[in-house]
Amino acid sequence: MTRDCAPIALFVYARPDHVRRTVQALKRNKWAQDSELIVFSDGPKSPDASNAVGVVRDYVHAVEGFKSVTVVEQERNLGLSASIVAGVGAVCETHGRVIVMEDDLITSPHFLSFMNDALDYYSHTPEVAAVSGYHPPFDIQLPETFFQCDAECWGWATWRRGWNIFNPDGQALLLELKRKNLTRMFDQEGSYPYTRMLEAQVERRIDSWAIRWRASVILHNMLSLYPGRSLTQNIGLDGSGTHGDALIDREDELSDRPIRVENIPLVHSDAALRAFVRFNRSFMRQNIKEKFMRRLRKSIGLRTK
Repeated sequence: MTRDCAPIALFVYARPDHVRRTVQALKRNKWAQDSELIVFSDGPKSPDASNAVGVVRDYVHAVEGFKSVTVVEQERNLGLSASIVAGVGAVCETHGRVIVMEDDLITSPHFLSFMNDALDYYSHTPEVAAVSGYHPPFDIQLPETFFQCDAECWGWATWRRGWNIFNPDGQALLLELKRKNLTRMFDQEGSYPYTRMLEAQVERRIDSWAIRWRASVILHNMLSLYPGRSLTQNIGLDGSGTHGDALIDREDELSDRPIRVENIPLVHSDAALRAFVRFNRSFMRQNIKEKFMRRLRKSIGLRTK
């Protein structure tokens, strides 16, 4: 049996081990052999990165197990944000839909099934902007699927209509969130500093496409469909990625069984939001403590030398 699957856009740079693990996990998905894999390989930031970029490119050119593999190589470095904005836009324009992956995401074998089922089911539902494959480990059991008025970035999918609402102008997004008194909602009831992240993007202290995607979806009052059990796990929180230092271990678990896509009300789930808020507050406390201890250990080490 074959299936008309959405193309997978995979964004890679200079982390060969991460890319191998990401691709190997994708290949274990049921519909991998029916999926086009389009790899966007960014150019090196400096001569020092050229070797690692070359190793990644040699690997992805040799990848098998998909319907087809296309590698788009950039001669110069665009950066992750510009790469994703351009790549997602290009695939949506030519294919009408896309599944988006970065080079540090391990997927459940049921990830592609859920993404394609949801893309098909909600293909003509304008209220839905995206499909998320991830949510953090919650302290409650949620329904098989649920909606949130936001957008996730660790393994997701959208249609041309969804990506058309993306606004790359962070300043305009920030002003509109404040004008509509939506910053607390944007910050998931004050539990996570998304507004500060958007301000940092506007001030060019970070270069995040995801924070602008989240803001765009919220300002259009659109929804993202989530699985009740997470289908992706981020293995890039080790300091090797574009943003930030290594974080504490997340211990995210992948679903070991399929997610059913079925008819549910097109409404934001308050129960899921409360679960997000509780997780965010706990995670922020733990992360602050871990960073403090890391700095303390470094300080003690410096004083003893």
